[in-house]
Amino acid sequence: MRTTLLAAALAAVLPCIAWQGAACAQPAPAAHSQQTAGTVSRPPRISDGVIRLGFLLDMSGLYADVTGPGSAAAARMAVEDVGGKVLGAPVEVVVADHQNKPDIAAATARAWFDTGGVDAILDVAASATALAAVDIAKAKNKVIVFNGPGAVRLTNEACSPVSVHWAYDTYALAKSTAQATVTAGGDSWFFVTADYAFGQDLERDASAVVKANGGKVLGSVRAPLNTADFSSFLLQAQGSGAKVVGLANAGADTTNAIKQAAEFGLTGGGQTLAGLLVYISDVHGLGLKATQGMLLTEGFYWDLNDETRAWSKRYFARVGKMPNMSQAGVYSTVMHYLKAVERAGTDETQAVMAAMREMPVDDFYARGGRIREDGRMIHDMYLFRVKTPDESKGPWDLYTLVATIPGEQAFQPLSASRCPLVKK
Repeated sequence: MRTTLLAAALAAVLPCIAWQGAACAQPAPAAHSQQTAGTVSRPPRISDGVIRLGFLLDMSGLYADVTGPGSAAAARMAVEDVGGKVLGAPVEVVVADHQNKPDIAAATARAWFDTGGVDAILDVAASATALAAVDIAKAKNKVIVFNGPGAVRLTNEACSPVSVHWAYDTYALAKSTAQATVTAGGDSWFFVTADYAFGQDLERDASAVVKANGGKVLGSVRAPLNTADFSSFLLQAQGSGAKVVGLANAGADTTNAIKQAAEFGLTGGGQTLAGLLVYISDVHGLGLKATQGMLLTEGFYWDLNDETRAWSKRYFARVGKMPNMSQAGVYSTVMHYLKAVERAGTDETQAVMAAMREMPVDDFYARGGRIREDGRMIHDMYLFRVKTPDESKGPWDLYTLVATIPGEQAFQPLSASRCPLVKK
């Protein structure tokens, strides 16, 4: 009795990291059954009677606009669309702001799994924080899925039996955008790279594509994450004489670099900017005058077809902007996970992961998608050209589809995988 009371008291005072009114998830009390003669005790199908889904997002920093509250809203939409319950158990969404700090991401993931009753983490914004969280999920044997981060090492060196990379990765971005740019004549590159895992992976993958297509990489420079001043980095790019300045960054870093490149006259001097990860919110915020003609790669666009339009308009009514590929990916992830729980009849990790791999991903986000043994969700990617102001018919009418890249061609082939789970 003393042990039970002490455990309950500790659970009550443990800190809970939540955001914008998200419920502070505490584990439900253990179920106690009184057995009578001839009665067989059966373990509950849902571990503590509640399915808790965790989201480690950037709610206040440079990636807040491309993940943050928008991703949390997409997750809650999915839960509402299944009626708030699966197998009779309520589904809860728990959100935390990791502040783009790997140590906070790791500590939060550990607390959620150890004492918070979280069954799965279904997004971790940014690559460095994702790489920290995936180690915790692997150690705790809990499902973890990524929509916000792009580092391809998540399905290579950092792959695990419990992790899935859903929306995009640096390989897919580099292959599509860089190849199209080189083919169009941009055969010499200089990179301005965010100095952390995602930027490094993106530069490496894009450089390989440039060289494989007969181009040259004249140099690169590493910029600190969330820097406000790109002047010295852009001056080096300008001085390189490269035809293309590849921006291997994301979020506010990308938009700041594009704005300052225009101020420096970089594009006016004949150089072309290649945004290797540009979200629709970036283009909308910068405006078509600054971004027209830019080639970019996405895994989703709200105006692709009737299904994407219908869901995106629902999202817009709630959030006030159109979703990007990571935010739409969160909705797709939550739906797939909950369908897997229902199919497996439990929230036990191995059973759910087996169901997730068995079932195709077939929704407005991806048709005929599948999860490979390295954790990569294979689906089509899209190459877009940003419209001119004259071509656009509304505030979010921003892209013209240039090409659809089949998933098997878009993502790294298993033959090149560095994931130890892949048998060659």
